Amino acid sequence: MGFDVAALRKAVSEHGRVTRVVIAAIRGSSPRETGTAMLVWKDGQSGTIGGGALEFEAAEAARLQAEPKTFSTHALGPDLGQCCGGAVTLLSEVYETADLAALDQEIIARSASPAPMPMAVKRILAAARSQGLPLAPQLVDGWMIEPVHQPQLPVWIWGAGHVGRALVNVLAPLPELQITWADTAAARFPVETPAGVTAIPAADVAPLVPHAPENAAHLVLTYSHALDLALCHALLGHGFAFAGLIGSKTKWARFRSRLAALGHSPDRISRITCPIGDPQLGKHPQMIAVGVAAQLLRLSAKEELRKDRRA
Repeated sequence: MGFDVAALRKAVSEHGRVTRVVIAAIRGSSPRETGTAMLVWKDGQSGTIGGGALEFEAAEAARLQAEPKTFSTHALGPDLGQCCGGAVTLLSEVYETADLAALDQEIIARSASPAPMPMAVKRILAAARSQGLPLAPQLVDGWMIEPVHQPQLPVWIWGAGHVGRALVNVLAPLPELQITWADTAAARFPVETPAGVTAIPAADVAPLVPHAPENAAHLVLTYSHALDLALCHALLGHGFAFAGLIGSKTKWARFRSRLAALGHSPDRISRITCPIGDPQLGKHPQMIAVGVAAQLLRLSAKEELRKDRRA
């Protein structure tokens, strides 16, 4: 989790004045963790800090906020109709276009006070930048420190049919995923794609595979078995963190035989998952998407754990 600068830039470009409300600190139990944020503008909002009366009151206050930055502490008890028993400190910050230039950095540290940055904060920033250590969102001596959010898992979705669209709609809101969406013609995509999704129309999509990072997850579900096979062949020659193919056991048996004929070893071929998702959920596009989302989130969590261990 981190400061999603891209989402804030987009919100400001569309709505003008936007207030970002982030959970700066927690005492006891809370419905969301430190660093969770929502964006609030005159007639709408995105994201959530846990819902309920806390979120409603924080959003209403954000729309009326006059100061550039304010901290507020809220007890999560009967007065808010919540029974968490803890308390949260919120940082609410107003952003307009002119304020965005200050966010061009990997770690964002700021305070509502004009006082100089405390030495404790300077030490945390110096250690994070010099040693490359993971940095969790935290409030230190009145200063909120947040790493800029970077998606952990690149996801390439091959195919913009019913299942492809369902997958994009389910996966796009997940902050850990960076989605690239490819198909053979611009007309195959919806008129509008979700924020943060890069749509690539290409008459022949298989040659795009080398442009994907080797730690990407791939979901192959085009309208053509021949195209699916070409993509699987290209992926096996390129490398990936995960590759999933939509289809039946019969389709996969045929693909295994054809991929072997193309020179791929059984061990290599077995790295492709087919079918994708959770078959017990059924074959409805949204059910496939839900099952695949669970697979990818588990993969993202494992990758994050590996990074933490290396650090």
